Amino acid sequence: MKRGFVIIAMVLALLWGGQAAAQDMPPPAISEAEVESRARDVGRALRCVVCQNQSIEESDASLAEDMRGLVRARIRQGDSNEDVIEYMQSRYGDFVLLEPPVQSNTYILWAAPFLILLLALLWFWRASKRQLSRPE
Repeated sequence: MKRGFVIIAMVLALLWGGQAAAQDMPPPAISEAEVESRARDVGRALRCVVCQNQSIEESDASLAEDMRGLVRARIRQGDSNEDVIEYMQSRYGDFVLLEPPVQSNTYILWAAPFLILLLALLWFWRASKRQLSRPE
């Protein structure tokens, strides 16, 4: 009985120790070329909050420069591109995304171009119908 308990305790200690060692390992080193490539991809998806119509890769604003540095630092820490974008979104809000997500609060943003086009076509159809029915 005691021997079984000792064996179970040792196995648990080994498993726990292996988990702790795996968590303490630094992220795998990636080359600067890969960091730069991934940072540019992420930077094209993020909006400069100062310029508003440019990505952080295109902007010359000092805040965009800081954001680019933050993106590169997160990539060097081992974050995936999606993790970096989620981090920036949590820090700056949905406005930082060049392509805002479709959510209940953005339905009008996504539907407005189609509604405007539909109204313009309806107006054109009615105007042309009136013009055809008018006697000369």
